[in-house]
Amino acid sequence: MSTERLEGAGPEHYRITPRRVSFDWHETPLHWIPDEPTATHVINVLHLLLPAGERWFVKVFKEALPLVTDPVLLKDVKGFMGQEATHSVQHAYVLDHLAEQRLDTAAYTRHVDFLFDKLLGERPPFGAPIPTQEWLRFRLSLIAAIEQFTAVLGDWVLHAEALDRAGSDPIMLDLLRWHGAEEVEHRAVAFDMYQHCGGEGLPRYARRVEGMVVVAPVLLWLWGWGASYLIRHDPQLAGRLRYSLREHNRAVRRGLLPSWKELGAAIPRYFRRSYHPSQEGSLRKAVEYLATSPAARVAAGAVGRAALG
Repeated sequence: MSTERLEGAGPEHYRITPRRVSFDWHETPLHWIPDEPTATHVINVLHLLLPAGERWFVKVFKEALPLVTDPVLLKDVKGFMGQEATHSVQHAYVLDHLAEQRLDTAAYTRHVDFLFDKLLGERPPFGAPIPTQEWLRFRLSLIAAIEQFTAVLGDWVLHAEALDRAGSDPIMLDLLRWHGAEEVEHRAVAFDMYQHCGGEGLPRYARRVEGMVVVAPVLLWLWGWGASYLIRHDPQLAGRLRYSLREHNRAVRRGLLPSWKELGAAIPRYFRRSYHPSQEGSLRKAVEYLATSPAARVAAGAVGRAALG
């Protein structure tokens, strides 16, 4: 297990703490990146996947908590669970906002709910004869692989100045960067949890590889399907646009979406036997953003006032 610390700081362990944040969506337009519906909706897929996905992270980690014997890791895991639960709630509020703007996502999200609640639930689907311990380890490997991508995306959005230049809605940017910063903060926890609970030696490594082999294509499929759904059902577009790689790649060239190279390179890094996610992104950059994030600062102020009261 790694001991995270700020670059250049002392050896003390970095504490992962949930933040109670809130966002006011009343003024956020449907196309929150002006004149960029494709880039807007490719990023909006996060809101489709994360409410159910991050609730599932918490459920799986709760199952695994009795296996954690390292007190430092246990604190990290509880901090991770608190952050992920908050992420799930805040992204669900965005779905409510989309519905208020006549973009109903229920026809898509019910499939996401089925994936996490049924296919990846506490028991193997369809009565598959998989031992309980092995099923838990497999799901922990999936979470570790997903968190590889969330760390990469989190680091990307913290540095994506093109989103600011494009006039993106500041509330949505704060949500994405607050979330991205916390993903960088806890980037190693799911990996450490898997390493701690996933057995020993070659079987543990092979299952880690298996997790990424499953996650990468499924995420790509879900993302393409989600972007297509959002664009197709966007009431302001009224069927005039379809999701296309041409428009997607144009947004990438403008810096409004992460490049395929950035995302793809995360996979071979993860396959290295010596790999650890503490190598991803900059913890200092994440902490600096959280110190200036409007939502995080309001949350910190509320906690401080409550303590004084």
